[in-house]
Amino acid sequence: MPNSIIRLGVVAAAFVLAGLVKGVTGLALPTVGIGLLSLTMPPARAAALIVVPAFITNVWQMISGPGLGRLIRRLWLMQSGVCLGTWAGAGLMTGSKAGFASAALGVALLAYAAVGLMNVRVPHIPASAEWWLGPFVGGATGLMTAATGVFVIPAVPYLQALSFDREELMKALGLSFTVSTVALAWSLAGSGTLDLGAGLYSLLALVPALAGMLAGQRLLRVMRPETFRRWFFSGMVLLGADLAIRGVL
Repeated sequence: MPNSIIRLGVVAAAFVLAGLVKGVTGLALPTVGIGLLSLTMPPARAAALIVVPAFITNVWQMISGPGLGRLIRRLWLMQSGVCLGTWAGAGLMTGSKAGFASAALGVALLAYAAVGLMNVRVPHIPASAEWWLGPFVGGATGLMTAATGVFVIPAVPYLQALSFDREELMKALGLSFTVSTVALAWSLAGSGTLDLGAGLYSLLALVPALAGMLAGQRLLRVMRPETFRRWFFSGMVLLGADLAIRGVL
């Protein structure tokens, strides 16, 4: 019983922290949540727990404000690529490939943190290139989603390169993350990792995730975003390095 209580406390704390980051930055709930949970459980199990909180918070982000229809028409090729890439990579995170998934998640977190710490600005992508580059980026994001449960690379840098204003970018991120979450849920359900029991636990995890998200939105009012980003990405470097090393040992 004490071990169960401790484990529940660790899981709840992971979701509060993931929600906190989501509230401040508008992204990274699955990145932080799966990264922390994978320290105590297989990445596939961690990804199953993240499905409901990620879906609800990203739909909330996606539907806030006008312009969703215009974004869907512009980004549907990319989102189709996400679905196809996730389908092609189904099974990468489960079974005998769990060690690979852990290492891949660590590498994904390191790449994400490096981009953030260096404040890399991706060159603007012209509209004429979106029809072919969007599906390519979507497919790569889908493969990363299937292998790790994390869908920020390369989707986030690509969307940032489309020169949206802040409100449009947040909505575009919400759209992309929602599609990725649905594709991930389908992949996990197909492998048997996401069943009714895991779905109920994921639903319960929504409570600490939302609490953290609301706290993050309040924290954003008193903390400089640059300070938070620096600490956040430094933590991602340590977490990613740990997962990558343990995944290959």
